Amino acid sequence: MTHIKHPGAILREKLEARGWTQDELVAITGKSRATIAKIIAGNVGISPEMAAVLAAAFGDAPEDWLKWSGQYELSLVDAPVDAIGKRAKIYADLPIRDMQKRGWITLSADPVVLQAELETFVGSQSADSLAFPIAARKSDPLAELSPREKAWAFRARQLAAALPVAEFDPSALPGLVKKLRVLAAYPEEIKKLAQTLAIHGIKFVIVEPLAGARLDGAAFWIGESPVIAMSARFDRNDNFWFTFFHELGHVIARDALSFDSHGTTEEESFSIGDAKAEAKANRFASDTLVPNSEMESFIRRVAPLYQESRIVQFSNRVKMHPGVVLGQLHKRGEVSFGAHRKLIVKIRDLVIRTSLTDGWGNSISPKLINGNEANL
Repeated sequence: MTHIKHPGAILREKLEARGWTQDELVAITGKSRATIAKIIAGNVGISPEMAAVLAAAFGDAPEDWLKWSGQYELSLVDAPVDAIGKRAKIYADLPIRDMQKRGWITLSADPVVLQAELETFVGSQSADSLAFPIAARKSDPLAELSPREKAWAFRARQLAAALPVAEFDPSALPGLVKKLRVLAAYPEEIKKLAQTLAIHGIKFVIVEPLAGARLDGAAFWIGESPVIAMSARFDRNDNFWFTFFHELGHVIARDALSFDSHGTTEEESFSIGDAKAEAKANRFASDTLVPNSEMESFIRRVAPLYQESRIVQFSNRVKMHPGVVLGQLHKRGEVSFGAHRKLIVKIRDLVIRTSLTDGWGNSISPKLINGNEANL
């Protein structure tokens, strides 16, 4: 460790270089002999006033004396600076306090414990590298997420890893899409969603977002198992089902990793990932819920007078819930967001009853994260 001199030692060297005695310095500066003696003995530091006085006497800059004094005082500090630095890095990576409140990591201020907890949470050997292990195409859109959104994504993956499902069979996807579309048409049927997906090898979890996180859904892979994660932050069947089928579109295309917000006109929508892949997933969701040819025909016949009765009649014809159809009209800008709101129904309470859910009134046992599989 480099030895830092007290400014008094520097003052003594300067006196010797000039051939001055302490009494002569007293006469030059007008300061008392006791003050000069205390500085030279290392008993007191250098005040801004004394820095200006000594600088004038020896032709230095006052900042030099303050720097020497400050360096010496810092050398005496016995604060746990390494631990503080590590803790600051951890808090910058993820919203630790929010995660502790949700029970995602333990309540500890020990940086060693926090570091270990964070490494377990992100599933890597180093918490300095926040990235998903990707089964398909290599990509790291997590870099574009906020700390709260990253935390949501890792929690979703953590839960999904503990969820048992059947072996995924891509050839069964066309039949699965038809089954899922029927669930979207009848609100109560959403209770069958998680089990239907599990039978077909798709992991499905719901994680309530942390405050400020704008994610509605995500699609990624754990080994050979696709995962669809939802936040259910908007309790509306139109938003839920569009987001869900968008993420399913990513699964069908075997896209590596996608994070999406589909907030319609409540807020700007965004997607993190390849623009072409996102556009393709949007088309898949829209066309699956309401075939594009049918929607275009309806718009040509009815626009701009979208009476509620006409929307309901059209919904019956295409065998889809009116709220979902209304959501598609919202996205196309055909109907204002506030129009015909009673057609949209709440589905959050229905879907969390039968889905592995963190938040929205549900808490997850630590045993699930410690290797035990979840049973729905």
